Formats: sequence, C-alpha cells, structure tokens
Amino acid sequence: MMPSLCRACACGCGVFDVGTGLMLPQEKGGMFFVDYDFQDQDHNWSNTGPAPSANNGDKDIRTDFTTYGLQYMFNRSWGVQVEVPYDFRDFKTLGGINGNQVVSLKWSSLGDIRLEGIYTGFSDDMSSGLTFGVKLPTGDFAHNDAYGDIDRDSELGTGSTDILLGGYHRHRLTKGGDWTWFAQGLLDVPTFIQDQYRPGVELDTAAGVYYKGWTVGEVHVTPLAQVIASVRTRDNGDYASGGIYDDPGSGSASGYQRILLSPGIEFDLHHVSVYADVELPVFQDFVGNQLVAPFLFKMYASYKF
Repeated sequence: MMPSLCRACACGCGVFDVGTGLMLPQEKGGMFFVDYDFQDQDHNWSNTGPAPSANNGDKDIRTDFTTYGLQYMFNRSWGVQVEVPYDFRDFKTLGGINGNQVVSLKWSSLGDIRLEGIYTGFSDDMSSGLTFGVKLPTGDFAHNDAYGDIDRDSELGTGSTDILLGGYHRHRLTKGGDWTWFAQGLLDVPTFIQDQYRPGVELDTAAGVYYKGWTVGEVHVTPLAQVIASVRTRDNGDYASGGIYDDPGSGSASGYQRILLSPGIEFDLHHVSVYADVELPVFQDFVGNQLVAPFLFKMYASYKF
C-alpha cells in the first residue's frame, strides 16, 4: 500500500493516508520510498463555511511531513510495510505571558511509526488487497513552550496506539489496461491512549482513474484523477478540545467531514517512480472553529528492487 502517515492537526491530516492507486502492490519484491506532504492551515472554518479569524485562537499551522518507508512483498499474497515519519511544524497562536499575543513556535520531531501487514492473495494479479497493523506512539506529543501554548491536537504525535485496517481494489477499464480505476480506504482506530487524550476515529477513502498509455522516450507518464473523502469523529478526554484542561481561548474543536478533488501525475523510468498531486477541498464540514488549508500537496519517490 501507499505510505500512510498519522498526524494530529486541528483539522486532521489523515487525508494523506489514501490516494494514488498507482502505488498499490503489483508484484513480488521490495520498494523503498520517500514521501513529502505539505499543508498550510491558515483559514478559519466552522461548519460548512469560512468563519472570522477572531473566533479561533490558533492562527496558522504550517507543516512539512516527510516519511521514509520500506515495503516488501514476500510473494503474490503476503507482504509487510514500515513507515517512519519525521515532521516539521510552524505554529502561530494566541498565547504568551498574557495569553493574548500572537506567538510563533517552530519544532520538528519523529512522528508515529506504522507497521503493517499486506494480504493480496484474492487474485493472481494482486488487484485486491487488505492491510492491517498498528500505529505506535513514537511521535512527540508533549512538546510545548513555557506558557503551554500548544494543545494536544496540534502536536506532531498523538500519544496513542492505533489499530489500522485498510483495503483496496483496482480494475482495468480497457483490454489493454491503459485505463484503470481504483478504490481504497483506511480506518484508524485509537485503542490505547496516554494523558487523558483520545484522538477521533478516522476513515479516509479514495476512488479514481489513471491512464498508462503515454511515453516520452523511455519515461512512462501516467496522469491520475481521484476523489478523496474523509470522516473523523471528535477527540475525547480531559486534554481534548472542550476538555477540562483545554485552553478556553483556543476557539478550536475537533471532528470533520470533507471531500477533495485531486489531479496528479506519475513518471516511471525503469525501477524509479516519481509522483505528485494537489488536493483541493470542494466540501468541508468542521465542528466548531478549525484551521483548514486551501490545498494539500503530495510528492512521492520510490525505488523498486
């Protein structure tokens, strides 16, 4: 399966966990990959529309997500994958000594590592598969300044151990296989928690189509279009938004539903692949006031061996 990251953001970032059906397993062997994702959450949003910035104490969450991973298919039925993220965050919020000045905080840390098994034995062409595994609480969930300005939902780690369940299917639309459609989904269920904070349950799904009939010299060029839908329940616990230890001035909340459209393109040369896409929200429904990004960006490079 494609690389999947878990990140605790004011609006949730699990949308990066699905998409790009080109990266689903197709043969025995290994693949090393590096994934870079970016979003700049600088628009306040409430329910289904924009809301005044004054309603939210958080002003900007800019994050660069990087993940280093290894996938290995032992045969045409079973495989494993490990993903190790390291993330960078710039955060602006109302805080400081008086609680009403805009403070800028920057930090980086190891994220939450994921270990997953892959089963693709439903058919000889590996067109359908299941994934199952755990997200470990390796990410930093206690980073803060002297005034405690960083809430738990803005940390780079969740502090929770999560059960991960996913699946995918792809199908050729033409006999030659130039046109292919795909669908996939990933369910993230926090199971064991720390320090009175339980992240919401998140379901991310994607469906799309890609065309593999273009070549430029020895480079195969594959355009892709997909729709991504995500649902996340509200966080719970004393340190969740609305909990007894939550900053009442933050104005933030948790839980959302959203749909994004995502055009992308992939370039393949022998064992090397490079993919990029942009993800554009077309529908968003957020509980309370949360920061959202006008777009999300993904870039992915892999080497198969």
